[in-house]
Formats: sequence, C-alpha cells, structure tokens
Amino acid sequence: MDSQGTATAGPQDAPGRAAGKSQTPPPSSGPKEVLQPPRGRRSLPSGVLPYLLVAPALLSMAVLLLYPLIRNVILSFQQLNRKEFITRETVWTGFDNYTDLLGDGDFWTVAVRSVVFTAVNVALIMAIGTGIGLLLNRLGKKMRLVLSLALMFAWAMPIVASVTVFRWLFDEQFGVANWLMRTLGFSGYDQHNWFETGFSTLVIVLILLVWGSVPFVALNMYAGLTTIGTELYEAAKMDGASGWRTFWAVVFPNLRSFFMITTFLEIIWIFKAFAQVYAMNLGGPDRGSETLPVFAYIEGVGQFHYGVAAAISILTIVMLIAVMSFYFRLILKEEEEL
Repeated sequence: MDSQGTATAGPQDAPGRAAGKSQTPPPSSGPKEVLQPPRGRRSLPSGVLPYLLVAPALLSMAVLLLYPLIRNVILSFQQLNRKEFITRETVWTGFDNYTDLLGDGDFWTVAVRSVVFTAVNVALIMAIGTGIGLLLNRLGKKMRLVLSLALMFAWAMPIVASVTVFRWLFDEQFGVANWLMRTLGFSGYDQHNWFETGFSTLVIVLILLVWGSVPFVALNMYAGLTTIGTELYEAAKMDGASGWRTFWAVVFPNLRSFFMITTFLEIIWIFKAFAQVYAMNLGGPDRGSETLPVFAYIEGVGQFHYGVAAAISILTIVMLIAVMSFYFRLILKEEEEL
C-alpha cells in the first residue's frame, strides 16, 4: 500500500472506532439549570405572601375598629337626642357639637383633669414598676417566684372585683383605711367618707390604677434586665459607680426602647381608663371625678346626647394623638438610629 493510501485510510477509520466507544460528554460550563416546582403546586410571589398573612388581622381591625370609628365621626356631626333616637330622624348640625364643646368650660375642666390624672398615674407606674423590676433582678429564686406570683395575681384580677375590694377598703363604716388612720392616732376618721369629693375619689382610683398596672412594668423590666450582660455591671462596679450612676449609665441606655414603648402603652391605657373611674363612684360626686371617657359616657347614655358624646370621643382621640406625638417622634428617631 502506497503512502498516499495509508494516509487516506487513517482519517476514514477514526470515526468508526470512535463510534464504537461510549464517551461521556464534558460538563456544561453554562448556567445551572433551575429546578422547576412540581406541577399542581405554584409558589406565591414573595411580595404577596406577607400581605396574605396579615390580611385576616387587618380585616378584623377594619370591622371592629375602623367601621365604628367612621360611624362615630358621622354621628358627631348630627343631633341625636332622645327625640331623634325615638323617631329615627337624622338631623345634621355640622360642627355645632364641636364648637359647643370647645366653648364649654366643663369640657376643658374635664380635659385638663384627664391630662393631669394620666401624667401622675404614668409617672408613679413607671417609677414603682422600675423599682420592683430592679428588685426582682436582685432577689433569689424563691423570693423572686413569690413576688412574681403576687404581681401576676394583682394583674389578673378583674376590674370590677378590684374596684369592689377598694371600695371596701375605703368604706365609710367598715373600711380598713379608717381603721388604720384611727390606729395611727389620727382623729376625725370614725366614719370618714373618702368619696366625699371628686379629688379624693380620683386619688383612690389612682391608687387602684397604679396597683393594677405596676405588675406589667415590673415583669417586663425584669425580663429586659436579663438581657444586660453581667460584665457591664462589673465594669461599673470597678469604676466605683453608685447604684443611681449604674442605672443611668448601664440600665437605662440598654433599655431605652423598653421605657419608651412601656410609657407609650401606659399613657394610652390610663388616658382611656373608663371602668375603674365609673365603677368607683359613677364619676361623682357632682361629676367631680369624671375623665373624658366617663364624661362622654354620661353625656351619651345618661343624658341622651349621643351626638355630643360622639364629638367628645373624637376630641379625646385627637387629644391623645397630640399628647403622644412626642413619643411618636422619639420612636421614629430610635428606628432610624437602628
């Protein structure tokens, strides 16, 4: 065979030999194949799922809160007294209910009383609750358990039951308060009426609200203290810091968010407190212990001025938002810093 034939035979036989062998193709260097979900199960877009999860809560809030609020706003622009309530007549008065209230001295007296009452309550609740929370952090396990259970019992007591207990404590004839004052040697407490004035009535309500709200602050304060590392306390002790200095340099900076949120909640709860004030003495005597929620209830249910009562409730919400605007700004500032 000549060299030309040999040269031509080699290339022709090579494909045949290659076809007889099993060769694995090299791995692809392109992008990996994306696995497709099985048929019948379609994944929701990531942007839609969170809204679907919160939709039931938003719907419940709209039905239970938003709709009554809108109805209340509409009612505040109407005259709905006993006559209109019976005849089912709709009488629109525009802003007359609001202008009458804003020009009424009794409304401003109750408004100022509510703001002062809320401020004193919240200050005492935060101070006493913080102190008890610090005490819980220092106690041993057994004493901490006993104190925690006592706080839980006070917190869990129903409002009507707690009001009944406090009315008995300050009863004119059989009250413990009069007995204690006589035992300490004070005169004039044989049958002293603690509910004789609106101021003394509000003082008793204040004690009740502080007693019922301190457990929430104290237990949450203790929970927050457990998140602070012991090395910070040891460093403050080595620097010779006193107890007050340790609180302001270690505890308060680390629990600033706790103090802000707790104060925010306490202002809302105390400002709108109704059952304790009304059940204690029906807003009396002579309507001297009324706060804004009680004032709205008596004007509406007691005096059959439902349009005026609706306007009072709307003004109460506006005042609460105005009072809380300072804390709204602080909370937003804290979120920006985070």
